[in-house]
Amino acid sequence: MDYQYLADLLFPNVTKTPEDMEAQYPPRDLPEGAKVTRFAPSPTGFVHFGGLFPSTIGERLAHQSGGVFLLRIEDTDAKREVEGAAVGLVRTLEHYGIYFDEGAVIGEDGNICDKGAYGPYKQSQRAEIYHVYAKQLVREGKAYPVFTTQAELDALNALDKKAEIKAKDWHEDDGAQKEKMLAARSFTIEEVEAHLAANDPFVLRLLSDGDPEKKIPFTDLIKGKLDIPENDEDFVLLKSDGIPTYHFAHAVDDHLMRTTHVIRGEEWLPSLAKHLMLFRYLGFRLPKYMHIAQIMRLDENGNKKKLSKRDMGANMDDYSRMGYDPACVCEYIMTLLNSNYEEWHMQNPDKPYTEFPFNIKKMSNSGCLFDFKKLNDVSKNIISRMTAEEVYRRATEWANEYDPAFGKLLSHDADYATAIFAIGRGGKKPRKDFATWAEVKGYMGFFYDEIFTVEDAYAEQFDKADIKSALEKFLASYSPADDMNAWFDKIKAVAEEIGYASDMKQYKATPDAFRGSVADVSMFLRVAVTGKLNSPDMYAVMQVLGEDRVRARVQNMIETL
Repeated sequence: MDYQYLADLLFPNVTKTPEDMEAQYPPRDLPEGAKVTRFAPSPTGFVHFGGLFPSTIGERLAHQSGGVFLLRIEDTDAKREVEGAAVGLVRTLEHYGIYFDEGAVIGEDGNICDKGAYGPYKQSQRAEIYHVYAKQLVREGKAYPVFTTQAELDALNALDKKAEIKAKDWHEDDGAQKEKMLAARSFTIEEVEAHLAANDPFVLRLLSDGDPEKKIPFTDLIKGKLDIPENDEDFVLLKSDGIPTYHFAHAVDDHLMRTTHVIRGEEWLPSLAKHLMLFRYLGFRLPKYMHIAQIMRLDENGNKKKLSKRDMGANMDDYSRMGYDPACVCEYIMTLLNSNYEEWHMQNPDKPYTEFPFNIKKMSNSGCLFDFKKLNDVSKNIISRMTAEEVYRRATEWANEYDPAFGKLLSHDADYATAIFAIGRGGKKPRKDFATWAEVKGYMGFFYDEIFTVEDAYAEQFDKADIKSALEKFLASYSPADDMNAWFDKIKAVAEEIGYASDMKQYKATPDAFRGSVADVSMFLRVAVTGKLNSPDMYAVMQVLGEDRVRARVQNMIETL
């Protein structure tokens, strides 16, 4: 077979060579040890939590090492592409602090454009590049065409699609498909010329030299040492429309973009043998692979299941609606990525997660468990360390978008709202009242007369006359000018006046000697002022509410009783 002639027949318009490509996309000028990573999603819908996971790894590895993090859009499957998905993807990742040094970015017109010297960064625009390497493989006798006549196409279109898909795997077809593949390797130049003259479409397949009985030793940066059976499948490189498969495109792209580390899900491990063969055939240096474990969740029976796109928490857009701050989500992801992150964070509570020395060796190879409870704990910790001004700004931004009426209340008096958020903030043990901005309204709504309601009732064990008397006596002595000690002394005095213990130790020693305790009196006051049995520090609450609101609410409770 004259492979040079065959290559020219199949790709008559391809004049460039791999050497030309190497010159056009030279090695990057980066510091020693700098990593080049990429996130390469398909624009087929929303960003999955499982997409933020590898993109965070890629961003951390690149930026910690002084390298490059790029975005490549793998849009070769036009049937699955969702309009606007690429733009939405970039905006969502930016929301979670994932920024790319180069690649597909959003231009001034709001559409995806290229930034960087190693593009195009959309695979659909790189067909000419793939064809250069496809022609080279044919020229070297490592790839061959398989033609389909119009009659065969008509027959395929008439097939049951499910049956057609099953028949594609010769391992499940008693070797019939493998025999068909081997038969397709035998053809003449004259047959090729006849097919081309008839305009018959062809796919280009790799001519495998693999033996599945032999193993390839391979080291994955997460899975460790593996023995991979050699690939013996003549898999497709180019589809009949000239568009490459993922296997072929990613090998060419990762080489020319000078990717050093490929981060992808462990579901790609079965394809690894194909990719090892491709890089060997193409003469490319193999990047380092990291096959990360799937993200799991617990179902209603406590069994681990893969986090699917239908599960709550899978769609990253849901987190904004639920009110999770992006910083909290990013920090939670770090706890999943590195087993020592939480220890580091305890030692460095005021440092951002971006200063954490991310380490591949600390990643789990058995899977991470997605847990909303853990996310909420992380969120509460993060928000508790924010300043009152920062909490006000972020909570108001969220409310303006998702709860405009509440956002209007917050925006009406920024100083008042900020003073509310300042209660219990700061110090070694700040309050941890809410995990999401959606919970803020429930936490602080009682500060606003427009949405104030009495949510909790007094326990039936308490005499209404005692409650009423305590509230009346409090009003008679209340002064907003009192400091905390004077304020509480007055509450203790009220307790004594109605026969309640003003000293908790004394009450615990002889509870039957009293009608109740000063804690009960405080509770009477708390429900009257806040409508809740639990609230932030009552003295601080009253100072923020102001005398008029406090007196009005206590008086209203007295009248209600």
